Amino acid sequence: MREEFMFSAIEEARAGMTSGEGGPFGAVVVMGDRIISRAHNTVLKDNDPTRHAEVKAISEAARKLGSYDLSGCEIYSTTEPCPMCFSAIHWARIQKVIFGTRISDVAELGFNELAIPAGKMKHYGGSAVDIEEGFLRAECEKLLKEWEDLPDKRTY
Repeated sequence: MREEFMFSAIEEARAGMTSGEGGPFGAVVVMGDRIISRAHNTVLKDNDPTRHAEVKAISEAARKLGSYDLSGCEIYSTTEPCPMCFSAIHWARIQKVIFGTRISDVAELGFNELAIPAGKMKHYGGSAVDIEEGFLRAECEKLLKEWEDLPDKRTY
């Protein structure tokens, strides 16, 4: 089941990056064994720097569940959440974030990332969010390589 969730996030990311809507980032919010929401990055499409996959997936899950409190949910993300996304995960009370590649991996590709790993944000902020990093890392790295090979891409 868990692999299926990450593969869904990877497919979301692939759809967004190949359509030129945003970078190679996807996320799904899961409750139990069910995907509640899925999203990909649309920063480029929307000309909005807040349209990250995690924030969009959280917003959709909250709308579907009728609550800002997503206790009992987990979020699968192709890349480690940035500070904005980790904050949204924390505020939504999502119990666990599972990600593949690290912030440092996408920073190497030219994305304008703040070099603050999720573990440090959890520690300094006193967050209860559990973190699992490196889940299906090789598959998420392939996604970054696909993005890197695209013509006419933009980082932000």
